[in-house]
Formats: sequence, structure tokens, C-alpha cells
Amino acid sequence: MLLLFDIDGTLLLRASADHAAALREALERVYGARPQGRVAAAGRTDTAIARDLAALAGVDAARFDAGLEEFKAACNEAFAARCPASLGEHLAPGVAQLLDEVAGRDAVRLSLVTGNYEEIARRKLDRAGIGHHFGAGQGGFGSDSEHRDELPAIARARAGGYPRERTVVIGDTPLDIACARADGLRVLAVATGSFGAEELRDADGVAADGFELAELLRRELDG
Repeated sequence: MLLLFDIDGTLLLRASADHAAALREALERVYGARPQGRVAAAGRTDTAIARDLAALAGVDAARFDAGLEEFKAACNEAFAARCPASLGEHLAPGVAQLLDEVAGRDAVRLSLVTGNYEEIARRKLDRAGIGHHFGAGQGGFGSDSEHRDELPAIARARAGGYPRERTVVIGDTPLDIACARADGLRVLAVATGSFGAEELRDADGVAADGFELAELLRRELDG
């Protein structure tokens, strides 16, 4: 079974402030943009969020695209400078135990589907002490595509073309559910982010926290 985990709101809680600041710092550095206001972020890719923020500051799509690779590099650099030495206190309840349990099972592969740029994603997980569960060269990230719906297929391909019927997405937003469905995958949701269980009802199962999520995963893996 291939398990594709989201990060923010799923594995880590309230660990995105420095990430958000890095996005804005990179926008100013690359485009001279200082956007006023906020845009929707939950479940979206870094590029999609940055594009909307840039538009608030008058940066049109063509100019944004022309500087995108420079922006990605600047964002990674800014986050590296801002990220705390430890994010252990931001681990969602039950997540450490869940990962240890499923990683110990035969024929289970842990991977990622996240809107974070890969360098940012891996730095977060390493600083939270769980990066060792997610091997290099695996996963689907916001640096691979601006479109979240494309990321599960990328992650499956990197895992050797994992079949859809043996792949499960785990996330905390309706967009996590939508990206799983776009690739024909099952999805489990956990209500530890900004959405409640009712808003996540289209998932195949909804957990209140990492402890309940572990039980849902046991059923998936033993079924």
C-alpha cells in the first residue's frame, strides 16, 4: 500500500507562519511585490498561493511566470533562514506513533502529496523529527506542479507506478479529497486542520485526530 500524506494540518499543526512569511519575502525579493491582504491557502500549492498574492500587488500572470523559478529558489532560501531548529512541538497528536506503526509493516510505503515546495516540505519534516519516514525521490510537491490535482499521479509514478487501488491519500482539506478523486484514489481525512468533519464528509473515512486516523489506516491495511 502506498500512503500519500499531506503535511500542514495533517502531520504538522500551526507550523505554517514562517512558511507564509517566506512566500511574501520571496515575492518582494523577486517581483518587488508587497501584497496587501490574504488569499486562500489551505490545501493549495505554494505557486497557486503566490500567484494570487502577486496579483493583489499588481503582478500579472506573464510577469509572475517569467520569474517563477527565481521565486521558488528565493522562497526555499527564505524559509531555510526562518525555519526554527525544531518543529517537534508542531507534530499533530498521534502522528509520531502512527508513522512508526505503519512504517513497520511489510509492503507499506510512506510518501507525500503536499502543496509545499519539496525543499520546504522536507525541511519541515526533518525539523519535526519525522523526515526519515519519507524517502528521497518520492512524493508529489508544489514544486512539481501548480495544480494540486496532478500531484497524486506524480507521487504514484515516483513510487514505481503504484496502482490506484493500492494507494490512499491522507489529508485535512476538501482539496486533499478532490486531488485524490481526480486520480481515482481512496482518501482518508483528519479534522485537525481548518475544516471540521462535516466539511470532510466526502472522504472514505474521517478521523478526529492522529489516534483515530491510525485506526482507520489499520482497517485499510488489514482489509
